[in-house]
Amino acid sequence: MALDFANTIPSHLLMWQRVREYAVPPSMIETATARRAVGDWVGACAAARVDLDLDLRALRDRHGTDLVIRLRADLRRLAPDLLRWHMPRIAPDGRLRPGLTISLARYRSSGATPLQLVVRTSPAWADAGQRMSLSLWEESGIGARRHHPHPHPNRRFRLDLHRHLWDSGRCGELTWRCGAGGTSFLAPPGRPCAPARPDVPDLSDRSAVHDCSWASARWAAEAELLLAAESRSRGAFTVRLDARSRAVLELVAPDDSHAPTMRPLREALPPQEIAALPMLPEAAARALPDLELLRAGLVVSDRLHPLVASALAVADSGPVTRSAPRPSDPHRVECRGEIHRIALRDGALTAVDHDPAQLRREELLVALGGPSLPCLRAIDAVHRDPEALPAIRERLGHGDVAGALNVVEALLGPGAVLRQGQLRDELESAAAGRIDHGLFRSGLVAVHPAAGAVRGENSSGSEHAKPGHRPRLDRRTPAVLRLKRISRARPRTGLA
Repeated sequence: MALDFANTIPSHLLMWQRVREYAVPPSMIETATARRAVGDWVGACAAARVDLDLDLRALRDRHGTDLVIRLRADLRRLAPDLLRWHMPRIAPDGRLRPGLTISLARYRSSGATPLQLVVRTSPAWADAGQRMSLSLWEESGIGARRHHPHPHPNRRFRLDLHRHLWDSGRCGELTWRCGAGGTSFLAPPGRPCAPARPDVPDLSDRSAVHDCSWASARWAAEAELLLAAESRSRGAFTVRLDARSRAVLELVAPDDSHAPTMRPLREALPPQEIAALPMLPEAAARALPDLELLRAGLVVSDRLHPLVASALAVADSGPVTRSAPRPSDPHRVECRGEIHRIALRDGALTAVDHDPAQLRREELLVALGGPSLPCLRAIDAVHRDPEALPAIRERLGHGDVAGALNVVEALLGPGAVLRQGQLRDELESAAAGRIDHGLFRSGLVAVHPAAGAVRGENSSGSEHAKPGHRPRLDRRTPAVLRLKRISRARPRTGLA
């Protein structure tokens, strides 16, 4: 009996497999690369759906020409498609982690604190299109967007110590930063994890680090870079294992000629001191998802980002386990022992091998509860629940509207009129989400539309709900919140 390989694949790898297929389409990579090659970093950001909240002229007047020169040099080296490729994501859909502010680079200035080039993601209620924004953040809050839920840089997802994840000139460092040096890093299917090193502390008793997604063999070297950024050669640091637990480790460097090592901290620290310790960024604590996908045989190197594939420089690890497309053709249907055609006529799919009068009689018969022709059932299935609907949903969820429309056009033809059904609902929901994102970007709606409901009216965020007030469900309440409210179970009650 053959083993079901799908049951042995971790869920986070299946998520990353879908992300690599839909989140950064090849058309985006090709366009952004072409614009970056000619020095058009603004066009490259536009191709990668990255908005710019930067005014270089105002920055020059406020901070001087030297800062603008360094910032412009980083923007020209920025590969926004590569940045989107490596952005943190959330399960199960693999969308961008909402409401984040991630530091990309730091610049010394005349002020007390350095300026930071940051990338921001929209909150969950306004993340339609999966757009990001670039801006310059300073401690005084001049560069922070007031309506963003978390305008301060997040130290857990910082990328200023990992320029190889977004800088096109330093992406070659990915080979040794992810531990993929050499050609023998692809493990056999039975042993997907890399062998443990003697200098790595034993964390096998922790349930959160039993899988291979932790790059514990690289923690000491990454911690050395982390502490060096704070002008320290050794000391304690933390690794976030989950929402409630932290691993407190100590970097030990005997001298400059030895490789850094680490060990668990000997004395226990109070929670306040642990929270103040430097935290190893997620990009350093976790293994590279592309490396895990290659080890598991879930992706081939040709499907990776060109800069990532060239940095890893690996051969294919084996056949990719993906569902093969069904051989059915939506435009040819077996009807009453014959092969009939379905084509676009006057903007709608029509069974061209049936007489119009016969089609009207069959539609009337269906309205009265009778069986329908296979051609009519196929047309209805294409509009309501086509086989390509999951692919359309994935593309719309990751903001690839052009790719989703191409799939719809391949199904229905150009200029087709959509009927009522799931396909039309998905497209209308994506269009409505783009409007919500535009309102968020303009600052007209600063918080979730249902978060400031007062006296039964949804405010634009200027007023918040009173303590204990529960907003009323109306037509302005988003569908996601409405579903959560109506599906919430009642609290259990017991008799003493």
